[in-house]
Amino acid sequence: MVRPIYRRAAGLFLFSALAASAALAQGGATNKAPDYEAIVASPDRSDADRQTDQRREPAKMLAFAGVTTGMKVLDMEANAGYSTELLARAVGPTGVVYAQDSAAVMERVKDKFDIRAQKPEMKNVVHVIRDFDDPIPPDVSGLDLITFFFAYHDVTYMPVDRAKMNQKMFAALKPGGFLVIADHAAKAGDGTTVSKTLHRIEEATLRGEVEAAGFKLVAEGDFLHHPEDPRDVPVFHPQVPVDEFVLKFQKPQ
Repeated sequence: MVRPIYRRAAGLFLFSALAASAALAQGGATNKAPDYEAIVASPDRSDADRQTDQRREPAKMLAFAGVTTGMKVLDMEANAGYSTELLARAVGPTGVVYAQDSAAVMERVKDKFDIRAQKPEMKNVVHVIRDFDDPIPPDVSGLDLITFFFAYHDVTYMPVDRAKMNQKMFAALKPGGFLVIADHAAKAGDGTTVSKTLHRIEEATLRGEVEAAGFKLVAEGDFLHHPEDPRDVPVFHPQVPVDEFVLKFQKPQ
């Protein structure tokens, strides 16, 4: 389910409508919403990625983000490249995806991203090794979309100036561009105090930090919401599905 700020609605129709609206906003008729379900079902995707699909709902995520062909996208903390590859398939050969990782993250990931990068579907991906608080190369601007999937909580316990990071993302987007963030939900009042121990962050805290940079919240996705999660245990090997929030912000026109 998607919750635009001005209304509440559900269903795949709404996902398609959001994507179509994004296509118009991001560049008119030349940009098309691809078949997200077909992208996820591509037979050349790995078994490991298909396992991840079961908890990530990637077709719904791509639709919620409004990814269209020809887009210029930045994927923050690409890590091993699971989301990067999906984005690359969605924007197609006329688009580009900048996959950002810090040097410290690459030490942990080792060569996993480099192995994935050899796939033909990754030809339109540029791997960017830069610190989180200065994540965008100086020659990159006018981005249509930035994604930050399940990693914002990580930067809260790293030596990262998050206010600077959010300002840099805001500046790199074109007017009307979008920032989509998904993360593991913490309990109300936890803020960032459990980010390192439970790998969760309070939604209100994250939203406040991002809005302080000038972003406006325009939609919320409920498709990863699991109210049965007590939100008081680490997200690894949970007894019940992890409650996760998905927020879509926009840089004002």
